[in-house]
Amino acid sequence: MRKNRFIISGGGTGGHIYPALSIANKINESFNNAEIKFVGAIGRMEMNIIPKYGYNIHGLWISGLQRSFSLKNIILPLKLIISLIQSIFILIKYKPKFVIGTGGFASFPIVFISSILRIPTLIQEQNSFPGISNRLLSNHANYISVAYDKMEKYFPSNKLFLTGNPVRESISNLNNLIDLKKKLKIDESKIVISILGGSLGSDKINRTIEENIDFIISQNIFIIWQCGKNYFEDYKKYNSDSVFVTDFIDDIDSVYYSSDLIIARSGALTLSELAIVSKPAILIPSPNVAENHQLENARAIEEKHACICIEEKDLDLIFRNKLDLVIRDKKLQEELSYNISKIALPNASNDIVELIKKHLNNAE
Repeated sequence: MRKNRFIISGGGTGGHIYPALSIANKINESFNNAEIKFVGAIGRMEMNIIPKYGYNIHGLWISGLQRSFSLKNIILPLKLIISLIQSIFILIKYKPKFVIGTGGFASFPIVFISSILRIPTLIQEQNSFPGISNRLLSNHANYISVAYDKMEKYFPSNKLFLTGNPVRESISNLNNLIDLKKKLKIDESKIVISILGGSLGSDKINRTIEENIDFIISQNIFIIWQCGKNYFEDYKKYNSDSVFVTDFIDDIDSVYYSSDLIIARSGALTLSELAIVSKPAILIPSPNVAENHQLENARAIEEKHACICIEEKDLDLIFRNKLDLVIRDKKLQEELSYNISKIALPNASNDIVELIKKHLNNAE
């Protein structure tokens, strides 16, 4: 029996890798005799992460455009040419039925060559402001999966499908959750606020919490504080009966469901997950990301009155006032929770795979 072969490409950050894995898992569920190959960039995090999930990955010699002057940009044209040639050989040898790109520079060569070879393609854009690779590929791909409305200003409208971002299935599964209020012996009368600054942590967010910690605790609040592995030694001293400091959170689903308010970055996957769990949030976009896309994401959510957005540069001025406003106003909490729940699209992986199945069925 001929295998149903697929190539999925994307990487550089978890925001591109984990949607790719979610799509891969759904393809395996939906197609008999499915075989999936990943394509990434040599030396990038996907080369280590993807094999842990049981998938093979092929690395291209490709890197992204440095947005400030860098000697690395000088050899970028050579890398691009070689990665395009590598992609030709991969596609000829592997003969996929369909190719999916989830963004990042690793996805450009393989999706672009696939379109030239008339292999059907889909690109998935996680953010409200698209990355360079997906913008370049949009005129060549057959389908464009997006997580935000009004994306026709960046992409051809006839190719757009509002699917949302593929997320972990566990986030909708309430059976394996741990009641952290019981585990951490949190008084039932206390409001639980979780601070999620990313796996490495955020210096500015951590300093902001430290500067306001006495005020926060005085408001009958329990803090779950993920400070990041780079900062744990500096902040573990704050562990108490009102504060739980940790470098990393393995069971993020239980944290979501045990929290009354989330303070977090505004990466695309974080926002998709917050929408699914319907939690009010204060979003602090990272200013250190490509094209400031986290700020664009947060503003798109804030326009729907579904979050409160504070830029890092404004934290010293307005963080305490904004936090005080949210924790004192139950109606505002409920409004934020309801509005963010309305943008949840929990079936993204399934909807994307249904698009692929429909295309392949029509092509037979």
